[in-house]
Amino acid sequence: MSQSARRLNNSSTVRRRFHHRVSLLRRCILRVLHRFLLCSGRKTNNNYSMLPPALPSPSPPLGPSPELGREEMDVATPALFQTHELDSDLVSLKISLLGDCQIGKTSFLVKYVGDKKEKQGNQVEGLNQMDKTLVVKGARISYRIWEVQGDGKIEDQIPTACTDSVAILIMFDLTSRCTLNSVVGWYREARKWNQTAIPVLIGTKFDDFIQLPIDMQWTIANEARRYAKALNATLFFSSATYNINVNKIFKFITAKLFDLPWTVERNLNVGEPIIDF
Repeated sequence: MSQSARRLNNSSTVRRRFHHRVSLLRRCILRVLHRFLLCSGRKTNNNYSMLPPALPSPSPPLGPSPELGREEMDVATPALFQTHELDSDLVSLKISLLGDCQIGKTSFLVKYVGDKKEKQGNQVEGLNQMDKTLVVKGARISYRIWEVQGDGKIEDQIPTACTDSVAILIMFDLTSRCTLNSVVGWYREARKWNQTAIPVLIGTKFDDFIQLPIDMQWTIANEARRYAKALNATLFFSSATYNINVNKIFKFITAKLFDLPWTVERNLNVGEPIIDF
């Protein structure tokens, strides 16, 4: 069989696998939705609590394996996905983006999405939504990212942003310790609506952070690592201005969702963009 024929056969196999999984998961999702509607009358307490949560059992880190790349990705089934009604070959995955105002969430999102058309997104009462489409082994995956802008009635915004998300990104400004102290409140609000999404803690504005005195960098880095451990989250320091760790964060999420290789090593050196998991 020629190389081109093998590629066509592999692509066809991947598409058949997706269609089969979508058919099975649609029935499961309908059952879950039906139960959710029956139980939706239950009220929740929306008050923030800043006490750190009890430490959950840490998930084992991903071990060393070959380099992650688009051409090498082998598609597996994530915890929850859906297909677009008008495009049966496109799998849509929802991601939540939370954090205080003025910490660089929108800049981070625009840097990742990249395309001018997609940058425009959709505005829905304090929420900003943008899409990014990836190609994985002939299958197309769309990350639909919901940003909670951090102002207004967040108790109304968080349920929309977090329900059915596969990952929750909680952000703070590395140059503002009060925004770091807020991450537990954001985490607890998100977990009221989603218990299974992958948590990721992201420190923004790393390019400004490295201008701080080294002792202050050390203190903030250690505090951020403690918060990440309490939330059982992977920690990244990032900069949208210089595109530091922006794409890498979403590669990490893709690897976790689809059980793909992940080779990036931990980096705990103060003065460098920390990655801790």
